[in-house]
Amino acid sequence: MSEKQKYTIIRFAIIFGIILLGYIAVIAKVFVLQTKEREKWLKVAEKRVKTNQPIRATRGNIIDCEGRLLCSSMPQYQVYIDAGVTPLHANKDSLFKLYVNDLAKDFSRIIGDHDVEHYKSLLIKGHKEKRRSIRVSMQRINYNQRKELEQNPLVKQGPNISGVTFKEVKRRIKPYNTLASRTLGSINPETGHGKTGLEAGFDKILCGEDGISTLQYIAGKRENITVRDAVDGKDIIVTLDANLQDIVESVLREQLTTTDAEWGCCALMETKTGHIKAMANLDRQPDDSYLEQLNHMLILVEPGSTFKTISMMAALETKRKNLYDTVSVTKDPWKYYSVTHSDSHPKDTVYTLRSAMAVSSNIALAKVTTEVFEGSAKKYVEQIRKLGIADSFRFEIPGAQYSLIRVPDDAVTVSKMSYGYSVMVTPLQLLMFYNAIANNGKMVRPQLVTEIQQDGVTLRTFETEVVRKSICSKQTLRDIQACLHDVVWDNDLGTASVLKWKGKIVRKKAQSDLVHIAGKTGTAQIPVNGSYKNSRDKHRLIFVGYFPEENPQYTCVFVLNHPLHWPNYDAGGNCGTAVRQIAEKTIAYTGCYKREGEELKLIQR
Repeated sequence: MSEKQKYTIIRFAIIFGIILLGYIAVIAKVFVLQTKEREKWLKVAEKRVKTNQPIRATRGNIIDCEGRLLCSSMPQYQVYIDAGVTPLHANKDSLFKLYVNDLAKDFSRIIGDHDVEHYKSLLIKGHKEKRRSIRVSMQRINYNQRKELEQNPLVKQGPNISGVTFKEVKRRIKPYNTLASRTLGSINPETGHGKTGLEAGFDKILCGEDGISTLQYIAGKRENITVRDAVDGKDIIVTLDANLQDIVESVLREQLTTTDAEWGCCALMETKTGHIKAMANLDRQPDDSYLEQLNHMLILVEPGSTFKTISMMAALETKRKNLYDTVSVTKDPWKYYSVTHSDSHPKDTVYTLRSAMAVSSNIALAKVTTEVFEGSAKKYVEQIRKLGIADSFRFEIPGAQYSLIRVPDDAVTVSKMSYGYSVMVTPLQLLMFYNAIANNGKMVRPQLVTEIQQDGVTLRTFETEVVRKSICSKQTLRDIQACLHDVVWDNDLGTASVLKWKGKIVRKKAQSDLVHIAGKTGTAQIPVNGSYKNSRDKHRLIFVGYFPEENPQYTCVFVLNHPLHWPNYDAGGNCGTAVRQIAEKTIAYTGCYKREGEELKLIQR
């Protein structure tokens, strides 16, 4: 073997040895990292991960149908100071001593929650202890206040010299204060996600996607480095009209205050589209004021006599009865098996089915229902379900309940169901059903959101959704519409027509000289501990109707729960009157109805 070959072999052997030693060193280091130093480096990694901070996305806006801002996110700031930064302690604290008085004065003047001495004491103590993060005030400041503070001679030099920093916090604001607050909903202040109402129903769309930043030391300075940008939330356009909402809430509050009721709710819906233009819920507070607390529009209640419309419609659909068949009633209660039925205005007479609806006779409806359905609970409930009142439907607010209409075990229960007991529906479902009557039988879903937008550009639209093309035959629909007309316009029988004293009209209820309304009253006893025996003074009053009757544009439901001054109030006198007030103000606002001479003329919309 030549010397040259020997040299080459030795050189390759050395290189191979170095590589082998390096490989062994790597294996050894991995072994050490995985055993002896594992916990140490896991803690280091954990600390590093904790430097990641979320960049909160700006939550989208909620905007009404006319472009008014109902909910928005406004930035606010928490003011902090790092009293341990080096420049504040350099040259015998010269910089701090030079500016501490001016800084304390500006904090007091701009933030405004404490005097100058308080802030000066806070700054001096923090500087002495070299505290790294002092929250200057528990009060947040707005953008203009921040810009003003940034003009302070010390703060102007930046956080690495002054130690003053601003932490942005998004605050959800409602420019119209409590208007429709329960419908709009609320957010969880800790997570920033929707908790109730539309804020919860459209949380994924509104909240956007948070970004990530990390705190790093660069050239001896702490810097927040953006790892992923935040994606701001989208806006939703709702069907609510702030002006109509104000009308509805004002009338509801007035009636609640007048009757001293426990709670009340009201909703106004566009007949053709199903758009909810206003929805209000008010509960009595300990100080006797009324605030939005629960969304009663979505909670099940016994509907009382408003359910008579459904029972009558079911009976007429069988073709076994017509509107001018008669039924006899007496001033004495009518006993049906183990249950007795009575009327609020008892007398010995004979009603047609049409007049029985106008006067809202419990006995008449119970007799007709048990006769037509031969005491069969199954037949009655099956027919009720064909009308669509038991249909479930999607609603944009989470937690909406759906009707509870079960087949009872006996015919006795059917007789009570005929006028609104032993059945449960929400005011929203009543609204949807009566709206179908107003809409020539077409049932549309109540709707709160029409569009999703981002930066003013429409990304998605929501069209009117038809639940049922027709809830009943055309003849039955015409008959029911005639009944609902009489409830308001029959001055002798109509429960929502007029109030008489000694044969003279002293006050109109749902009747209006400006707009024609049709609808139905309902009064239901509220059970106490599951029993009606001790609840004679507890009632729920309801009126649900539509207007203008000639060509309905709106449907409205109005509910008062447990007026304390019963029996001085009734569904027609309070709820019917309230709907009249809402109708008159709505027509005046929308301008879709006007008087020409002695006639009211509808302006086609």
